[in-house]
Order: sequence, then C-alpha cells, then structure tokens
Amino acid sequence: MRRVIGPWQASSVVVGMVVGAGIFRSASVVGATLGSPLAIYAAWALGGVVALIGALCYAELSAAFPHPGGDYRFLKQAYGQTVAFLFAWSRFTVIFTASAAMLAFVGTDYLNELWPMDRLTRAILAAVMVVALAAINLRGLKTSARSEVAFVALDVVALLALGGAALWMIVQGGVPVDGAVPPVDPVGGFGVAMVYVMLAYGGFNDASTLSAEVRRPRDITRAMIGGMGAVTLLYLVANWAYVSVLGPAGLARSDAPAAAVMQAVFGQVGRTAMVVAVGVAAIAILNALLIVGGRTLYAAAADLPGLERLATWDEQRGVPRAAILLQTAITLLLIVWGALTPAGFATMVDYMSPVYWLFLTLSGLALPLLRRKCPDAERPYRVPFGPLLPLIFSGMSIYILWASIDYVGWIGTAISFGTLLAGLIARWALGLFAGRTAA
Repeated sequence: MRRVIGPWQASSVVVGMVVGAGIFRSASVVGATLGSPLAIYAAWALGGVVALIGALCYAELSAAFPHPGGDYRFLKQAYGQTVAFLFAWSRFTVIFTASAAMLAFVGTDYLNELWPMDRLTRAILAAVMVVALAAINLRGLKTSARSEVAFVALDVVALLALGGAALWMIVQGGVPVDGAVPPVDPVGGFGVAMVYVMLAYGGFNDASTLSAEVRRPRDITRAMIGGMGAVTLLYLVANWAYVSVLGPAGLARSDAPAAAVMQAVFGQVGRTAMVVAVGVAAIAILNALLIVGGRTLYAAAADLPGLERLATWDEQRGVPRAAILLQTAITLLLIVWGALTPAGFATMVDYMSPVYWLFLTLSGLALPLLRRKCPDAERPYRVPFGPLLPLIFSGMSIYILWASIDYVGWIGTAISFGTLLAGLIARWALGLFAGRTAA
C-alpha cells in the first residue's frame, strides 16, 4: 500500500463517516423520547464526549498498529483470530452494509417530501446511488478520497445553514412551530435516545482502516481528534436549530426535521435546498463506507485460506477491488430487503446496533490489554490519563449495547447476533475446505 492520504483527506473521511444522514433523521427520535430542550442538548453533548474519547482510543490504536483492517488488527492482536474474523464478518454482513441500506431510507424519507415515491422506486434509486459510488471507488483511492472532501464540505454547509436559519428566525422575531409535548419515559427514554444519538455519532472508528495509507502516523491522530471535535460542534448547532425553530414537539413529529426547519424559515425554496443537501449527505457517507468497508473484508480474507480471491489488491489504483464488489452486492440485497419492510429505517437500526456496540466495547477494552501485551510497540500518540478514558468509553459502550438490546427486543437481538453464529459456521466451513484442499 502507498501512503498517499493527507490529514485533510483523512479528516474528511472521519467527518464523512459520522456526519452522514443520521443527524437529519435520528434527531426526531431523540426529541420524541426526551421531550425537553435541556435533555436533548445534554444527550447530544454526552454523545459527543463519548465519541471524542472513543476517537482518542482509536487514534492510539491506529498509530501503533496501522493496518487496512482497522479494528480487525486490534482485535486479532488482543483476542485472537476468531474474534477478529467475527468482527470482519459482522462488518460485511451487518454494520457497513446495513448502514448503507439505512442511509437509503433516510435519503428517500427526505426526497419523499418533494417527490412521493413508492417502495420500488426508492429501492431502484438507492441501488443506482450505491452502484455509481462503487464505480468511483474502483477508480482508485485518490479519486474517492477527493470526492469525499467535496461531499463533506457540502454536509458542513448544510448543517451550518440550519444554524443560520434559526438565527434569522430569532432576529425576525419568529416563534417556534410547537405544540403539545409528547409523553416521555425519563428512564427508558434516555437509553433509546442514546441509541439514536450514538447512531448519528457512529463511524468515528472507521478511519482507522486508512492508518496504513496516511502519509504520517500522526495524520490519523489529527484526523480523528479534529474530525470528532468538529462533528460534535456541528451536531449541537443542528439540534439547537431544530429546537429553536420547531420546538421539542415539532421536532418529535417530523420525519424530516432539517427540511421542516428550512421550510418554516425560508419556505419551499429552503425546503428543497435542504432535501438536496440531505441527499448529498447520504452520498458522502455511502462513499466513505465503500472506502473503508472493502479494506476490512480484504484484511480478513488475506488471513484465511479459501478467500484468496477477496484478498486481491489493485496496486495501480490502490483499492481492494474484489472486496468492494462483494460488499456492494450485499448492500444491494439489504436495500431490497429493507424496501419490502414497512419500517426500513428502524429495521436497519434493529439489525445493526447490538453487534456494532459489542465490537466497539471489545475495541475499547483492547487498548489497555494491548499496552500490556505489546509494551514495546511504537506509539506516536497515547491516550492521556492512563486506562481511565478507555474504561469510560468501554463502560458507555456496554450501556449503549444494553440499551440497544432492550430497544430492539428479542427478535431484533436474535437477528443481529444470529449473524455472528452464521459467521462461526462460515469460519468452520472455510477451515474444513482449506483442510481438504491441503490434503
């Protein structure tokens, strides 16, 4: 691999992985479950702190153990090949592919505000978007990374526009579009809210897959810390705009709060502009998912007999071609499944959340474990305050794992963790195949 990615491009991948379409959809669920402005701001601020601590942990791990598999390398070093394989399997079958499918539903929720579409049309549109971005990524890492910088710039402009709209309304003496605050559960509601808050903050760990391709080890550290600091500020600005213009009740009622804010302040023109911006946000994170997702699959395939075709690297373009193609195919299948499900967005959250937070917990705990197992590894960056911050991050990850299991119920949990059982079966089958081939 060639070290061709600079700090700005790496930072754009961090921001692009996080500031996708989640903030434009998750905020309404958080508003509905918490009710009060203070609780809403507190949840998003807490989420930002947790994500920033997580980014610090990943900055140390990425700089010490650079690898295209990201977490795959950390987990393999800390817990062994089986856990690392299950992580790569979950990314391939659940985390990245379900995230991409979820983004399709977020984007179509907003587009439906302007052009009503049936499920088949939405699925076709989402599929075209995924195929087009896969084609961009197959052209090479420089092309896809430059595209990400442009997409992320538009994301940031959209979120700042929400803050500007709220300021304009306040200057003009407008009042929030509000109503009766829905009933909330102050205990269970906070857990549900944090599932969706951290869903919007999720993705900060994925830039670690570029750690072997950044020009200098410290670039990945700057990308994670700077990227997450910017994301937290942008999210607080966006939620302040939602509450200021729509009020808590108006936020809770809206499936497309960003579009509702722009319509309330600037009319149909503002609404249309925001729908386009959310479409760009969906494109940005889909592009980032394709950049980093194929690299995890490539890294796992390189370690396992029987998967040699997936462990091919296009040296000329700097991409894992076969892995990207397979990830794209699975994403398209999940888009079809989601299109056949009444609540596509919620279905993908149910499918993804428990497994995602299980592995984030393991990655957080891997940091102090690897400090003991590999004390001589070069660490250009170390998380301050000893093991305290990694343990705080791991503790919060366990809480959100429990909250996500409680939220999705036993059916969603069975589907989510059932994929890990399928992964164990797949690994056993690969081992059996490799043994027969060797014989």
